[in-house]
Amino acid sequence: MTESKKTTARRNVLKGAAVAAGALSAPMVSRADTVSLRFQSTWPAKDIFHEYANDFAKKVNDMASGRLKIEVLPSGAVVPAFQLLDAVNKGTLDGGHGVLAYHYGKSNALALWGSGPAFGMDPNMVLAWHQYGGGKQLLEEIYKSLNIDVVSYVYGPMPTQPLGWFKKPIAKVADLKGLKYRTVGLAVDIFTELGAAVNPLPGGEIVPALDRGLIDAAEFNNASSDRVLGFPDVAKNCMLQSFHQSGEQFEILFNKGKLNALPAELKSIIDVAVSASSAEMSWKAIERNSKDYEEMKKQGIKFYKTPDAILKAQLDAWDKVVEKKSAENPQFKKVMDSQRAFAARAGQWQNDYMVDFKMAYNRYFNAKKA
Repeated sequence: MTESKKTTARRNVLKGAAVAAGALSAPMVSRADTVSLRFQSTWPAKDIFHEYANDFAKKVNDMASGRLKIEVLPSGAVVPAFQLLDAVNKGTLDGGHGVLAYHYGKSNALALWGSGPAFGMDPNMVLAWHQYGGGKQLLEEIYKSLNIDVVSYVYGPMPTQPLGWFKKPIAKVADLKGLKYRTVGLAVDIFTELGAAVNPLPGGEIVPALDRGLIDAAEFNNASSDRVLGFPDVAKNCMLQSFHQSGEQFEILFNKGKLNALPAELKSIIDVAVSASSAEMSWKAIERNSKDYEEMKKQGIKFYKTPDAILKAQLDAWDKVVEKKSAENPQFKKVMDSQRAFAARAGQWQNDYMVDFKMAYNRYFNAKKA
């Protein structure tokens, strides 16, 4: 080989090395097509709950950088709210956002992730039980027994829900007898035990039913949802505090086949987005619920604390309901036993360690009570 040819060869080698080095230093860009997943929530588009669903989707979409896109449709866009689980299981929808109490018709044990006093656990403690006390494994076991092939992410502990909206304040347990009342899940059984005539309507149908007199009273969830859904337009009295749904959670559902087909890094993004959305939802609820509570008071809505006699009657009714359900359904008893064991330990810790915040609040804002 002549000297000129050797020089040319060396230049080509160096040029190739430079190109390779540049390729290594450049960011890796995926050529894969975007995976699009169609979700539906069980909430009206204007409800803050649907906003929570969109918050989760945005986190996933932003972190996935175009590789994965979740689109969230409002309740009824594809299926009615109570048919979400079946739609995700069959692949009619790729996923969804709702609550486990809406699956009560499949197994009453599913409502234990929201209905009832949860042995005195607050919402965040119920979520802790799910994550670390065996709840997640029990939920998977129940879905498997029902031949439901979904992946469930339980997240977003909700603040304690009001007893509900009434034409006139409820002063005693007898006031509930014969009342046409809306609730869902095992709360249906609690209020039936208390003498109410219960109608388990989905969220978007409650206010129209109240307005037309099809029901006399109803609960939904929180100040922000209640206000935007129009409760103040059809009832002027809201009873605060209740044990019927004092520790409820949200649920994000995925069709298992669709989720398993995703690359590992996209599944990890979903995991992170669930945890981040759970925290953000809790903070947003405090901000928005407190503002909407104040606004409704300015509108002239009267808020009352549910009398202790009614709260005690709820607990009495709950004990009767769960005794019967536990005898009928081994899975129900298994979930109850798991919650009880976790609550006995975690509840003792929380009750012993947590200070009474009302003492400090009343000192600065309610001088007479202090």
